[in-house]
Amino acid sequence: MDTLFATFGSGNCFKAHLIMEQLSIPHELHWIDVLKGEQKAPSFLELNPNGTVPFLLTSEGKGITESNAMLWYLAKGSALFPETGMSEAETIQWMIFEQTKLEPFISPARFFSVILPQRKEEMASQIAEWQERAAIGMERLNAHLSTRSFMIENRYTIADIAIFGYVHVADEAGLDFGCYPAVGQWIERVENQSGYQHILSYKPAA
Repeated sequence: MDTLFATFGSGNCFKAHLIMEQLSIPHELHWIDVLKGEQKAPSFLELNPNGTVPFLLTSEGKGITESNAMLWYLAKGSALFPETGMSEAETIQWMIFEQTKLEPFISPARFFSVILPQRKEEMASQIAEWQERAAIGMERLNAHLSTRSFMIENRYTIADIAIFGYVHVADEAGLDFGCYPAVGQWIERVENQSGYQHILSYKPAA
């Protein structure tokens, strides 16, 4: 059985959670508290020298460290995988876009706004910069989704899950979905997919 090492509330971890639920992939969840530095514990570094989450340990004992690589691996051969070579290329393009134009700015702005709010005032100038840079990516995404229902092939695929991970909580980073109506409508479509579960439904046992 695959084991997913994850931290609660992380958009990147949520991607792997979501696809495993939607494809009914048997797995175990092992929670890592990054605020306590558990990702740097010797026992975890022995498994994953990168010291990052999410981390997927496959049933064959192989490790995968990047959330979008996990999506690619887990979806291969399923209905969530792109159907053509061109669609595969488009999916990779959007996965790279998500990790370079969206996640690096939405994630930290959200982190210091809702996960570690005691530092929000201290980080105010950087949060504002992250919001400005995230807005550029959101505008591009909104333009793309204004002409289609889903990211590629006009159907729900791993391209949607990759983008959805942090975009659907962009309001927690201080971005206004009212400025991106096509994105807001797409979020509703993703949330209506079979097997969808809210990001906060995955949480460690008390």
